[in-house]
Amino acid sequence: MPRSFTSLQALIVCAFFGLTADPARAAETPPDLTALSLEQLMNVNVTSVSKKSQKVSESAAAVHVITSEDIRRSGATSIPELLRNVPGLNVARIDSSKWAISARGFNGLFSNKLLVLKDGRSLYTPIFSGVFWDVQNTFLDDIERIEVIRGPGGTIWGANAVNGVINIITKSADKTNGTLLTGQAGTEERASFAGRHGFSLNDHSNIRAFVKHTKRDNSPLPSGQAGSDDWDMKRGGFRYDNKMLSGGELMVQGELYSGNAGQFISAPSLTTPFTETFSNDASLNGQFILGRWSSSKEGDTQTSIQTYFDRAVRREYHANVETNIFDIEVERRQRFGKIHDVIAGIGYRFNRDDIGNSTEVAINPTHDTYHLLSAFIQDEITVTDTLKVTIGSKFEHNSFSGVEIQPSARALWQATPNNSLWTSVSRAVRTPVARGRWCNAQ
Repeated sequence: MPRSFTSLQALIVCAFFGLTADPARAAETPPDLTALSLEQLMNVNVTSVSKKSQKVSESAAAVHVITSEDIRRSGATSIPELLRNVPGLNVARIDSSKWAISARGFNGLFSNKLLVLKDGRSLYTPIFSGVFWDVQNTFLDDIERIEVIRGPGGTIWGANAVNGVINIITKSADKTNGTLLTGQAGTEERASFAGRHGFSLNDHSNIRAFVKHTKRDNSPLPSGQAGSDDWDMKRGGFRYDNKMLSGGELMVQGELYSGNAGQFISAPSLTTPFTETFSNDASLNGQFILGRWSSSKEGDTQTSIQTYFDRAVRREYHANVETNIFDIEVERRQRFGKIHDVIAGIGYRFNRDDIGNSTEVAINPTHDTYHLLSAFIQDEITVTDTLKVTIGSKFEHNSFSGVEIQPSARALWQATPNNSLWTSVSRAVRTPVARGRWCNAQ
């Protein structure tokens, strides 16, 4: 397949990059992280380790941060491509739209021990244990940073954070005022065009909206022929941020998507070689809406409430799958003097899935409902000016295995201003996929 651009494709690329008009970008040049010293890099703030803002050097965990400047310079067109630059992550591309991503090895299409979050919303698929990366086609310019933690994170984030956590954090709407148009075209990435517009509603609230369309060509087969894994995805969404006069903050965001992913299907046959391989497109669509309210910090206390509803539908040859998730979580942070910094929370998640059987595969039962109740508490104890100890545990009750306890203990010693030593011991679990279900090949 030729790799060169046609004159029309080159003209489209130049035209779309020439249309970039983002006042926020023009007014404020992002910092060049490549010019920062090691000490400055260690002062980059993260929130995924303990659900509070803290410096990387003060986090008792193996943390890697992909900043918005890293994303801009990378030239990546998808989140999995960005994750290829993270130490300790195994990232492999299966075909045009499918990826296998894991931490600490044991990689596969459904890596079931790596929890992926986006603004606190779990992207983990409750049916097949993993992440469908072909539908995580968000607008990369809206991402503030991606925090990657290698190691168990179950005490804070719950089940499935066995080998690590990937937390994708998007920008506040007040940081994306103006209009931005981007695009590219080529022989493999056939077309990827996106547009975003943000504006202020008043002095304390902002909103933005975006649309994105990506079309990727078939991957070449070893024989030189084109495969059947072309990918076409349309996506749109919005985010609203309100810094209320009372001092609290309100955020509401939502997205919807629709597309198709080509793939090869193997089906049983009554004649030799008793399997038949052919191409078939999977139809993908879904929507979600998320809201989060955080109170103003009153002395040493702060409260937040987050809830979301997520619906995803996949219509494939072997089965049609629809999942509906409702989740709500309440958290409270409280400092007790100069020694104890406690954060605690409770949560509830409702899952319902419906699976349409095919002529080859039958799943019983075809629909199911299950619940997840959770609570956690964590205390960061300042022993001395240079020594901090963090202890806590997550308590969950799920419809599959009952009660699960995920304790954790961490210690961080700041040996010198430029050197620190940390150690931790944790227990993390993975939610079983479907107790009482069985699959039968017809």
